[in-house]
Order: sequence, then structure tokens, then C-alpha cells
Amino acid sequence: MSLIDIEIDGLTRSVVEIETNKSLSTTIVWWDQLKPSQRRLRKWSFDWQGEVDMGRKVAALTIKGDSKVQGLISFSAQVDHVFVHLVESAPHNIGHGKRYVGVPGNLFALACREAFRLGFEGGLAFMAKSELIAHYNESLGAVQVGASLRMMIDTEPAKKLVDRYFEESDQWPN
Repeated sequence: MSLIDIEIDGLTRSVVEIETNKSLSTTIVWWDQLKPSQRRLRKWSFDWQGEVDMGRKVAALTIKGDSKVQGLISFSAQVDHVFVHLVESAPHNIGHGKRYVGVPGNLFALACREAFRLGFEGGLAFMAKSELIAHYNESLGAVQVGASLRMMIDTEPAKKLVDRYFEESDQWPN
């Protein structure tokens, strides 16, 4: 089981281009809708096709009008919540020279939206690296489950994320 190890670098309305401070609209593209060229992920840390092969849903975040993948998330429906297995920003969105802010928050908002869509009242869980537990609590409203590395996002913080990142008309897609 992977531990989530991604910085929530800002909760934006969409994503923000650092160079211009311009907010850019985003699009969610499911793995099976990505072009083969978009699936060639050089310098990424995880095997995203492997996530699909394990039956997990994988979604990519792109900027409207640009097919370049900005980040990916994999998750699966459990009995009463959505479990996030992996989240990764594109290599050009990591570190000091990153291009966009808001990618990880956007991806977590998508998983929360799916948790609402599936009837889980936004319930979402993931395993966090211990040094990031406080960060996820502060940035996402996630709470630690007992003394474990498991974290949960409950209905209210999930709703805040969905409301921040998705227009009302696209909060609940088919």
C-alpha cells in the first residue's frame, strides 16, 4: 500500500500558473479517454497503467485547451468510502520551479466528488506519510484515524473541496 506523499501547494479555484498568477480552468480525463501519447509518462514516479490493471479508477487533470497531463490520481470504491491509492503531480509541477499551483487539491476534490456521487457522503480515505499528517489536516481537513497513518476526509471538508474546484453544473457528472 502506497503512502500519499504530495504537498497540497494551495487550494485554488482551478490551477494557477505561477509565472503569470493566472487562474486556468481544468478538465478531468479518465485514463481510458487519454490518447496513447498522453499515457507515455516519462519521469513520473508511479506505474499508472498498473493502477488501471488493478481495477482502480485513474483520472488525469489537464488544463482546458491543452492535452498535457498536469497530475494523476487513482482510487477505488470501498464499502462506505472512496480510497485514494496514489496522487502525483507532473514532474514540471513539483519543487521550486513548478509551473502550476493547485493540482493536488484539484485531484483530491475529484475523489471527494466521486465519493458523493457513489453515495458515500464525500467519505474519502488514504494512507499518509507520518510527517504529512498535520499538513493534510490543515490543508484538506483530513483527520487521522486513531494512531495509524490512515486519514479520512468527512462530509463537510469534502463538500468544501468539491465546491471550491467544481462549478455546480459539473459537480455531479455521470
